[in-house]
Amino acid sequence: MTKTRERLGIGILCAASLLMGTGCAGAGKTFYLDLQQKQAAAQYMEPEPVKIVIESFEDRRLEKTRLGLRTHLWGGVTYFNVAGERPGDVVAQALADRLKARGWKDRAWTVQVASSGAVANLSDADIVISGQLLDFSANAKSRLFSTAVTTSSKMVITARNLSDKSSTTRTVEGAQRDTVVWFGEEDVQALMAATLKDGIDRYLADTTIEQKALRPTR
Repeated sequence: MTKTRERLGIGILCAASLLMGTGCAGAGKTFYLDLQQKQAAAQYMEPEPVKIVIESFEDRRLEKTRLGLRTHLWGGVTYFNVAGERPGDVVAQALADRLKARGWKDRAWTVQVASSGAVANLSDADIVISGQLLDFSANAKSRLFSTAVTTSSKMVITARNLSDKSSTTRTVEGAQRDTVVWFGEEDVQALMAATLKDGIDRYLADTTIEQKALRPTR
């Protein structure tokens, strides 16, 4: 009986150790999130003669050095950031990738991305899209037997129509949460990518292209 209890106690201890292993102390390292997603291509249609330029989004977040952090169960933290450490570039590229594959009216559009700090060539552009990141964050908190992951995003996106000098500005925000037992940094990456995709989906649903100009749908 004593040996049975000892084996049971060891088994419980091992199981608890495995479950809590992901919550061990953090060493202050930074994990870089890859937010690029494979885009489902639209059925081919002759592209409309509309040229769109997307400028890097301005980072207006209060905390610009990282997206967030994970607090470990036994102390310490792991930091999260985007690859390249320029969230504004990442968001602009994600929007461009989506428009090139399947944008408004379920079709592909001609899009050029102006890199951060570069001077965009607007001579033949019809629409110039720029934006501000007010929130773009990812955090995780390890607890006994689970880790809670939260992500949030708030963007102000402005489209300037060069033909008539009009503009359309939309504010898009969202947040997501997940709880996992077996935590990996990829859980944060997947949730942040999903939050970004949701924001882009909302923007496309709220706007449309008419006569080479971007307009609100309502």
